Amino acid sequence: MNLTSNPHHALTPSAWIARHAHLVPAGARVLDLACGYGRHALYFAARGASVTAVDRDATALETLAGKTGIDPRLEDLEGQPWPFAGERFDAIVVNHYLHRPLFPHLRAALADDGALLYETFALGNEAYGRPSNPAFLLRRDELLELAAASSPPWTVVAFEQGRIELGDRPAVVQRLAAVGAARAWPPAL
Repeated sequence: MNLTSNPHHALTPSAWIARHAHLVPAGARVLDLACGYGRHALYFAARGASVTAVDRDATALETLAGKTGIDPRLEDLEGQPWPFAGERFDAIVVNHYLHRPLFPHLRAALADDGALLYETFALGNEAYGRPSNPAFLLRRDELLELAAASSPPWTVVAFEQGRIELGDRPAVVQRLAAVGAARAWPPAL
């Protein structure tokens, strides 16, 4: 399989994640949720982070075995209890994945001054292909609601929603870069 022909398997990080990577300091403890082949885990590990890369696809995770700064973890985030109860991360990265029951766990797992970088598909994407099931598509402003529901609310550094070109097709996405309320103000842009 050519990993670069499909954006889900490409090893180049998402432009959104790379644009806001400065919110994640070197040495940070990063959770890459539903990491797939680990393009963001590799990116942040190369920037000096300690990355826990989680996915339910054992084949994809095998590509991360032995990589410096990456702890690949085989976990079923939807069928098993949250595997990081009581743990805190300096950053959480989510790209092309949505399972709403995890939202409270993300809020609890993000350090008070941590960064959340989230990008996934939104309603309207069904017009262009997969995913098309509303269970896997964010509602309008849903990531803003996630940030606002944190206690205290996270500071939104950047937010976008709308149609983009994703590889060779249009897609509708929603993107959020937010930091915990304890982050020094103002955050660097």
